[in-house]
Amino acid sequence: MDKRPKSRKGGSLGKTGGRAQLTPIGVIRSVLKEQSKAPKQGSEGAPDVWLEVRPVVAQALDGLKAGDELIILTWLHRARRDILKVHPRSDPSRPLTGVFATRSPDRPNPIGLHQVTVRELGRSRLRIGPIEAIDGTPVIDIKPVI
Repeated sequence: MDKRPKSRKGGSLGKTGGRAQLTPIGVIRSVLKEQSKAPKQGSEGAPDVWLEVRPVVAQALDGLKAGDELIILTWLHRARRDILKVHPRSDPSRPLTGVFATRSPDRPNPIGLHQVTVRELGRSRLRIGPIEAIDGTPVIDIKPVI
């Protein structure tokens, strides 16, 4: 008997063989094109962006409204995965520190965590912000702030 969880429509949610598997649900569309020009945090002058979701998951936006606070999980696709220590905030006067003690995008699994406000909703997109993610950043999940 198949004991994998089922979606509400009855289909299997996927066969991963016990391995982590992520499928982007959307993408960030931003005026920020280069990582070097992006603020370190959203609260440091980052713009609002459009988060475009894949049509297959657009129904999952139901219930969201302007003003909602969300956590956006992104895959920092331009990050380096072989970096284990950094100077916090790219400041060489600070001592090298393990990436797990920092918010560096460079890390073994470069998952970004961004708290944003919903500004506007469309059928398959959200205007959110502020967020420091650059254009083309894959979105792996959206969660409400509780």
